[in-house]
Amino acid sequence: MSDYYQDLGVERSATPEEIKRAYRRLARKLHPDVNPGTDAEEQFKVVSRAYEVLSDPDKRRSYDMGVDPFATGGGGGG
Repeated sequence: MSDYYQDLGVERSATPEEIKRAYRRLARKLHPDVNPGTDAEEQFKVVSRAYEVLSDPDKRRSYDMGVDPFATGGGGGG
């Protein structure tokens, strides 16, 4: 399982504001329009995925309990 906190460079106790700030800083640095390298594009995707999980209170709670919302397999219908 990926460590989304590490991907964004924040502590596990980070506030939503700190998570948002960290994402914006990294997004500006890694966005494909600003940094055309393939490595930067891949890093941008990683950072975006981390932000998607950590910025949503429900996804973050699940992630903190050890469930990666983007993990393949499992799941179920609704």
